Amino acid sequence: MKFLIDKLPETANAFADMRASLFKDSALDTKTKELIAVSSSVLMRCEKCVEIHASRAKDNGATEDEIAEAIAVSMFIAGGSQLHWTRKYDQIFENTNE
Repeated sequence: MKFLIDKLPETANAFADMRASLFKDSALDTKTKELIAVSSSVLMRCEKCVEIHASRAKDNGATEDEIAEAIAVSMFIAGGSQLHWTRKYDQIFENTNE
């Protein structure tokens, strides 16, 4: 982020402000928000993000089992999203004699 801080400090500060406004206890506690961030990071395929948010989740009281379940939920969503492609194959082979 140093590049953004050097070149676009106002933007970098806005990003930091957004993080500060979100990652605090409110309707959801910080641990829950960090677990959501872990799951989202897996879906975004951001390895560094997973590391950061898993560490922060742990610092906010998440157990390894909770982090593992957050990752498993994102794996389920990713896998489930691919199941809809099977509908295309059903349509393709619908009128064949196989």
